[in-house]
Amino acid sequence: MNCFSFFSSKKGDSSGKKAIEGDEELSGIQNVYLYTYKELRVATNHFSLANKIGEGGFGLVYKGRLKNGCVAAIKVLSAGSKQGVREFLTEIKVISEVEHENLVKLYGCCVEGNHRILVYGFLENNSLAQTLLGGGHNSIQFSWQIRQKICVGVARGLAYLHGDVHPHVIHRDIKASNVLLDKDLTPKISDFGLAKFIPPNLTHISTHVAGTTGYLAPEYAMRGQVTRRSDVYSFGVLLLEIVSGRCNINRRLPPEEQYLLERSCIAGVGTA
Repeated sequence: MNCFSFFSSKKGDSSGKKAIEGDEELSGIQNVYLYTYKELRVATNHFSLANKIGEGGFGLVYKGRLKNGCVAAIKVLSAGSKQGVREFLTEIKVISEVEHENLVKLYGCCVEGNHRILVYGFLENNSLAQTLLGGGHNSIQFSWQIRQKICVGVARGLAYLHGDVHPHVIHRDIKASNVLLDKDLTPKISDFGLAKFIPPNLTHISTHVAGTTGYLAPEYAMRGQVTRRSDVYSFGVLLLEIVSGRCNINRRLPPEEQYLLERSCIAGVGTA
């Protein structure tokens, strides 16, 4: 079944794709498919814990089946999270306007009452953090060919955000848990809550430091100056993780072996 034919067929419907009205925070968002809270509650069997597939500081993610039969990942914002609301708005503004093979696909959202929910296409093989780096049992064999495919796919997604989208988009949180894998192990960059737009004529944006320890570029971490190079640095750390198969920080190891980047630099000097 084609999930998108269902959405496009309802563009003229007041409950389908439209500008979000009646809420000053959301008034700038256009052409977003709006779900009702009731239909998402039904899709997830009343947000059953059995359907929970992830969680973070923002809230919980559930697997659900929409009324058109499509399986979706349904990301529910925690009530009362002010930062989460800002990230929710940013994520919609960024991802609703773009489409690329290596970016997650936003189906729509729910902004009914106090509910703030994002609905994405479901990706069968979860994130790199859980499959490649998680240490758990999974049936995926990460051959060098598959690892190369993932690296190239993430690079293509970033190149699209950095060069083809106007204004350009800086993701600010490239990491293993934000790279999801579909059934064919095609990587999809996800979680655009920290993203920033940057016009072509600016060299950097000064902003508060946000992101994940171990992935932050030094100039960003120290001075709050974010550029497209900040994403490239994070991508470089991700490459090391994909090649080595280990997290960039592992505090269960001896102190001298905890930081992957530090170990890689030492190894590079030793073999130079």
